[in-house]
Amino acid sequence: MSLPASDTGSTAADSAPTATWSVIIAVKQTARGKSRLTSLSRQDRRELALAFALDTVAAALAADGVRRVVVVTNDPAVRQFERLGADVLADRPDAGLNPAFVHGAHHASRLDPSSGVVALAGDLPALTTDVLTAVLRAAPSPRWFVSDSVGTGTTMLAASGTGLSPSFGPHSRSAHRASGATEVDLPGIARLRRDVDTEVDLWDAVRLGVGPRTHDALSRRRLGELA
Repeated sequence: MSLPASDTGSTAADSAPTATWSVIIAVKQTARGKSRLTSLSRQDRRELALAFALDTVAAALAADGVRRVVVVTNDPAVRQFERLGADVLADRPDAGLNPAFVHGAHHASRLDPSSGVVALAGDLPALTTDVLTAVLRAAPSPRWFVSDSVGTGTTMLAASGTGLSPSFGPHSRSAHRASGATEVDLPGIARLRRDVDTEVDLWDAVRLGVGPRTHDALSRRRLGELA
């Protein structure tokens, strides 16, 4: 199977962004990540989970309007995130995804109260900077989200001037809508919706075109042969 590298995309608008954002990415310890990629070894799952997160962070760091990316994690690979230019914050709550997002949002708001806050899933290996920029430019205020490919979960939640109040997890799309957040639905943002939990998800991400670290991990482990 040929593994296409991620393209740059063409969905970004020409106008300048109207807001600045601090992006929070919560990364669970990769040694325990992606357990639903059942045919892969533990080492392969760890390597892919880290590659997904690094590609997501890299795409977010380069997006227009993003002032900083804060990675909330206790993973040993913190230096790799720092080398990309992200701030790394220890997951002191260590109580799951939503508390980690809240912890990161409070940290970012203390550093920069004027910046909006985005909670972004860390397993978006097909995400590109252009797609994220387009969504940030088009986003309504004060609180909004993007659902996942299946249409039941959430890959992105943002708040400007109000609390983030994340409810990531099963049926989070319904939970975020019920809490008053506006759903953002734009053409051309499949890359932002494509989080990866299963092998079907992974090969859909490969079809879209994954980032360089995920591409290298798949090639190195010969995981393309699984498709």
